[in-house]
Amino acid sequence: MAETEKRKVPDTLKTILRYDAEITKRFVIWANNFLTLRTLRTHYKGLEISCHGIPWFAFWIAFTWLFNNPHLVEMQVNILLGLLLDILLVAVAKAYFRRKRPALNKDDAMGQMGPDVFSFPSGHASRAIFVVYFFTRLYPLHILCFGPLIAWASAVCLSRILMSRHYILDVAGGILLGLFDGVLLELLWISEGTAKSLMSIVSDDKIDGGEYHV
Repeated sequence: MAETEKRKVPDTLKTILRYDAEITKRFVIWANNFLTLRTLRTHYKGLEISCHGIPWFAFWIAFTWLFNNPHLVEMQVNILLGLLLDILLVAVAKAYFRRKRPALNKDDAMGQMGPDVFSFPSGHASRAIFVVYFFTRLYPLHILCFGPLIAWASAVCLSRILMSRHYILDVAGGILLGLFDGVLLELLWISEGTAKSLMSIVSDDKIDGGEYHV
């Protein structure tokens, strides 16, 4: 059987990607000239872990299971659905576009599995923006939480570039995908009664308000 012909990248797209790589490189060099940004490099890894898909998904599963509070079930079930949608969409997009990570990127033990070896779009950026969208629009926290949430998401997105994990367009694509995740979840939103029924089935405990509560 003949080998599958490699996908041809249009010349226009090649040009855009080349400019993106060059602009990203210049931006990183410029940013690292500032002492404050150089000292922040010690925090980049923490930001990376704070928005990695595996810890987020594992934490919310544990949180949902251990804190089976009827008042939190709707939020817990929906954010789990949103995180799952985000992980699937990022994986599909990376597998399709297959853009290589920046040459200066150092191997990340948690980022070398499956499609995550590719660069576009940034899963960290999409997840950070989705979380902000979720807790400011879909399940709003107190307005005083908005500032820290936005600051954290902005820092995550910027750190992806400064760590040379992603190009600028990768992060921009992740931001757009995160907004799309939020809008999609808003359309698919699971009601409180349905969420309680799902949790009752999974946990064997009957939650007040669920459709099958007895």
